[in-house]
Amino acid sequence: MATGSPRTSTTGENPSGQRRRDAAGTRQLLLDAARRRFAAHGYTGTTVRDIADEAGVNVALISRYFASKEGLFEACLAGAVDELSHAVTENVTLDRLPQIMAEQLAGTGLGSRPNQFLLLLRSSGDERADQIRRNTVRSFAERLASAAGWRPDHPDGDRLMLRAQIALATAFGIVLLRSSTGLEPLSSATPHDLVAPLRDVVDGLLRERGTR
Repeated sequence: MATGSPRTSTTGENPSGQRRRDAAGTRQLLLDAARRRFAAHGYTGTTVRDIADEAGVNVALISRYFASKEGLFEACLAGAVDELSHAVTENVTLDRLPQIMAEQLAGTGLGSRPNQFLLLLRSSGDERADQIRRNTVRSFAERLASAAGWRPDHPDGDRLMLRAQIALATAFGIVLLRSSTGLEPLSSATPHDLVAPLRDVVDGLLRERGTR
């Protein structure tokens, strides 16, 4: 005879805990699928149906978790800058920067998904989405510039920021060529292979003369 006591799962989780876990998993599936789609096809070339189908979930869940396609795109970009910023922290030194960049660009280590970089390269054709993308790239460039001593009130701030943006453009170019051309030996280069050339880039652009 039934006792009337609450049912529990065989794993010991209560039903509400199971739902919370499923919601988090579904949200992550949508983010992963959206990153791949946006990186490969751009903002306007990707539909919410494409994303939902790739994630294997109901398309209505995009509205539930992200409000809209724009909200999902913004969440993808926020995730990209969060992962990259975890790798390039505010306290990272110029000596460590080439190794960190090499790990990211070669697809290993923390925050290393090449799709993150490709996503930031994709122009959406949507004014709001492109503004989000520009802000994200600017934020990451500030991380690089900070490693060279840049601060908002730095007297030589514009020069340092330009050099950091050129270093970032070099990183984006590496990702683009590795992902789209099959150019060798760049496409199969390991982090170890990339460290020395990236050190030359960082030293040439961001390190002050006389401190190398």
